Amino acid sequence: MRDYDTVLITGATSGIGYELAKLFAADKYNLVVVSRFERTLHEVAEQFHALGAPNVFPVVADLSIAGAAANIYQQTRLQGMEVNILINNAGAGEHGLFCETSIERDLSIVQLNVSSMIHLTKLYACDMLRQKRGRILQLASIASYQPTPLLSVYAATKAFILSFTDSLINELEGTGVTVTALIPDPTRTDFFRKAHAAQTKVAQNDLADPADIARIGYEALLQGKHHAVTGSSVKADVIMSNILSRESVASRARKQMEIVS
Repeated sequence: MRDYDTVLITGATSGIGYELAKLFAADKYNLVVVSRFERTLHEVAEQFHALGAPNVFPVVADLSIAGAAANIYQQTRLQGMEVNILINNAGAGEHGLFCETSIERDLSIVQLNVSSMIHLTKLYACDMLRQKRGRILQLASIASYQPTPLLSVYAATKAFILSFTDSLINELEGTGVTVTALIPDPTRTDFFRKAHAAQTKVAQNDLADPADIARIGYEALLQGKHHAVTGSSVKADVIMSNILSRESVASRARKQMEIVS
């Protein structure tokens, strides 16, 4: 019998989260799938069950709202579920100059990408620690290494996620609980459209397949690896971010976020 059998995935209705859920379903894990899109959530829950997940528990929640993480935890507790794999996948960004984006949108991104992620990690990681077993996957980004003008709040949240993850890796060493940061290439998901960044230079590139990214993250998570960097271009950007000045890194990142005609 394997040590891990119940997985909670946020942002499970599309992109990397959806592809991760399919992988876990095919390997017959129980799933808790979270999304704010109720109709789509119930549709994909049926798909995951058909793929092989013995039990699929859909939770409708908007993690950009304070208190959502605690509500998710309470629902899993009421169901008697012991979540031993946590996938903090949900995230959002907003393209534009900082003084031209709304403060409401900026703060909702921080709530989703950082505050709710911390809250879910606190609740489930502490349970895992008591059980001396568990796996956590955090969605980082190349933006974790790069200040990114025109996507400043998003990039700052991703820098936080990587720093937070690396701290937890150290704190939890030897406890039976591991934490993995997935650092993907720019990926063909709904992110750029929702962030009003579909016309940026980076979005016009040959974007990675979310199924490929999910597979890399899935394998790294189950192996207990600390980082999963998904492509040669990301590895090169990480190296350059450590060599160049912060000003140069920001300038390079801005060029990728500029609108192209």
